[in-house]
Amino acid sequence: MALEFTDSNFEEKVLQSEKVAVVDFWAQWCGPCRAIAPIIEELASEYEDSVLIGKVDVDSNQELAMQYSIRSIPTILILKGGEVLEKHVGAITKPALQSKIEQHMA
Repeated sequence: MALEFTDSNFEEKVLQSEKVAVVDFWAQWCGPCRAIAPIIEELASEYEDSVLIGKVDVDSNQELAMQYSIRSIPTILILKGGEVLEKHVGAITKPALQSKIEQHMA
């Protein structure tokens, strides 16, 4: 299951982690966000031991949304060592997202 990242736990869970982190910025009312939700959940299960995969609800965590200049959702960030390696705005297919994750795992 995808983790839930918030304004209060993001630093500890994502920025201080040595693992690659995939963060889905989303909102309940966003259709494309709901469309990619199953993909995020599947990848969270498949990469459970090697990659942090989680979601940030932009309505509840506006500080994070502002910090990362999230203007459209869904936006997916791939981070490692506290640095944003990649930013994808809009819906994405599972193979495309898997490919992005694999690139940064090496």
